[in-house]
Amino acid sequence: MKKVLALSVIIITIMSGCGSSGGGELVGISTRGTFFEPDPYGMLFIPQGSFNMGPNDQDITWSLTSQTKTISVGSFWMDETEITNSEYRQFVYWVRDSIARRLLGEQFEEFLISEDDLGNEIDPPYVNWDEQIEWNNEEYAEILDEMYLPENERFFRRKEIDTRKLDYQYEWVDLLQAAKKSNRYNFETKSYEGVVYDQTGKERKITDRSAFIMKDHVNAYPDTLCWIADFTYSFNEPWTEKYFWHPGFAEYPVVGVNWKQATAFTIWRTQLMNNFLRSKGEPEVMAYRLPSEAEWEYASRGNLENSIFPWGGLYTRNDKGCFLANFKPLRGRYSDDGGAKTMSVASYAPNDFGLYDMAGNVAEWTSGAFDESSYSFTHDFNPTYKYNALPDDPGVLKRKVIRGGSWKDVGYYLQCGSRTYEYQDSAKSYIGFRCVRDYIGD
Repeated sequence: MKKVLALSVIIITIMSGCGSSGGGELVGISTRGTFFEPDPYGMLFIPQGSFNMGPNDQDITWSLTSQTKTISVGSFWMDETEITNSEYRQFVYWVRDSIARRLLGEQFEEFLISEDDLGNEIDPPYVNWDEQIEWNNEEYAEILDEMYLPENERFFRRKEIDTRKLDYQYEWVDLLQAAKKSNRYNFETKSYEGVVYDQTGKERKITDRSAFIMKDHVNAYPDTLCWIADFTYSFNEPWTEKYFWHPGFAEYPVVGVNWKQATAFTIWRTQLMNNFLRSKGEPEVMAYRLPSEAEWEYASRGNLENSIFPWGGLYTRNDKGCFLANFKPLRGRYSDDGGAKTMSVASYAPNDFGLYDMAGNVAEWTSGAFDESSYSFTHDFNPTYKYNALPDDPGVLKRKVIRGGSWKDVGYYLQCGSRTYEYQDSAKSYIGFRCVRDYIGD
């Protein structure tokens, strides 16, 4: 009997060995099922392609900030419209609720997850999003009182969240510094030998991979006062008071968001999606991010090679004389195109990729740093020029490329090839953004 059992064990071992080795052939690692990337909600697929980047018309401002250059870009997903007030409020509410849960977690342990499934301690603990906050609960209200404006700062005695406290703490991996050969892991010495610079410009010796993890924080709430600050002797108080939070503006593009806030939003959006996928045991997706300048222009052209505007024509009107975007037409007749200021997204026809408002309404942040000569030294495949400006850097190093023109711009800035900039810490009433996500495969 023992011989039979022993023989059975040997046979099973041989068979399992053959199965795992693929019969001695190179068959790769088997995966569960076939991966299929579904269309991300609210995004459109932009196929890979090549085009002539730069102006298709005269440089009427003689700014010499761009030149024609043939480049190629890979496939990616792009938001169908600019990020709306409603979508950005989801980010703001998430920051608010996460702060509230951490405050409550100091006294009520159910609001924090301090151990993993194996009983190991998690430090710092995770926020437990399954636990609901009862804002009217007397015990909770006393703890959460510090999130509200003090009584002497309240307008008309309204109890409102102090938006100055809505700080979003985030981190990312600085792959540009990690990719430097001097910062690579030395397999002979079994150590790192380079240095990195954090967001404050402080030099740190690399001891392990954590040196490439950059941490920062930004206030999530948009600058609602930009409607008044951007214009001298112009009555914009109603927009300051209502534009961001009123339901009547829910589908309008968010404004008053600076470049750092827009970048933080993309990191939050990535984690929101990937945390959900991990909870379902599904593979993560590529990161959401701001589009590069080249990706934005390629998407704006809608696969029309020599189009001056996203709709492909030479003019800002159609054959019926109607304006095709929300901008500053003629000699400043703002309302002649249908909107005096911003309009709800998708108010005009999309381009051939199906993207709305790639010209006008609000200009859009890109990931690229602005340099007049960047077209000369960037690569011709997925070109980009990035620079993480430090707090003490001069203003010229804090310039970020914006594209598309806005409701207050003349027609020149609506052209696909026109480029300009704004400072990364500036929030304007005419600048918004949209996200892209790399496509897995081509």
